[in-house]
Amino acid sequence: MIRIRSMTPALAAAALGVLAVAPGAVASPPTPQVLNPAPPALYTCKPLGAGTLCTGSVHEVKVSEEQGELVCATGDGFFLIHDNGFVDQSLTRTYNADGNLTSRVIHEKWGDTFWSNPLSGKTVPYTQTDKITTVLTVPGDFGSAVETTVGSNVYTDPATHQKVLTNAGRTVFGADGSLESRAGQQPFIDAFVDGDLSVFDKVCAALS
Repeated sequence: MIRIRSMTPALAAAALGVLAVAPGAVASPPTPQVLNPAPPALYTCKPLGAGTLCTGSVHEVKVSEEQGELVCATGDGFFLIHDNGFVDQSLTRTYNADGNLTSRVIHEKWGDTFWSNPLSGKTVPYTQTDKITTVLTVPGDFGSAVETTVGSNVYTDPATHQKVLTNAGRTVFGADGSLESRAGQQPFIDAFVDGDLSVFDKVCAALS
């Protein structure tokens, strides 16, 4: 799967617990409606210090999902890569004492994953794990979010057993959506930020 901030908006959720102002008294955690932003139902929240910690999980399955930005060849040889597999996400959100979101962390692990070409019937399996950390420099305001992704995904040609694409390292996108820094092998950045789609040539050849 592609992990580029502008293409993959992340999931949202939250909740809050605060200390009462009366000495020795502890207030019940506020309802989710008082949080900024309010959490979807998939999260479970509990007080943590003067704030709140919310956790949840998501299981998503993809069956031959067309990837419109992954184009191979032209003319009679043209095809779009399709994505297949499942992803398990572990989600964490942290809120401050004012009920504002300060950070979100998503751990992803993909399984039974492969890219495919429905026209040829060929597939290229891949492995992928990611950690996406979003820090709101202005609590509660996603417009101030800085997103850091670390992880790797590796694509292997089943016919030759050669690695045909490797994405591994760290990227940081600023609040305006621009790339602030990159480290490691980043072919998706090469393609969708720098415009070098040749990074997918070996994958396309394996799927043709």
